Amino acid sequence: MSYSLYILLCKNNKLYTGIAVDVEKRFLLHCEGKGAKYTQRNKPIKIVYQEKFKTRSGALKREIEIKKMSKKVKEELITK
Repeated sequence: MSYSLYILLCKNNKLYTGIAVDVEKRFLLHCEGKGAKYTQRNKPIKIVYQEKFKTRSGALKREIEIKKMSKKVKEELITK
């Protein structure tokens, strides 16, 4: 099983970062208000970034790295 790190663009132009086995399925859950509390208040518009990992641990470590980044650095990552 592989894991993906993903970044969502939300309606308020904010970014949400998470991990999932099936990003499309997780995105739909976020859209239905069944995902994280953050995306319940900040409705997601689209998936703007993904990275694949062989392990959950690898995906979690990358998630932590990205969450520590400034919005500007995240936007640069997304546009690469």
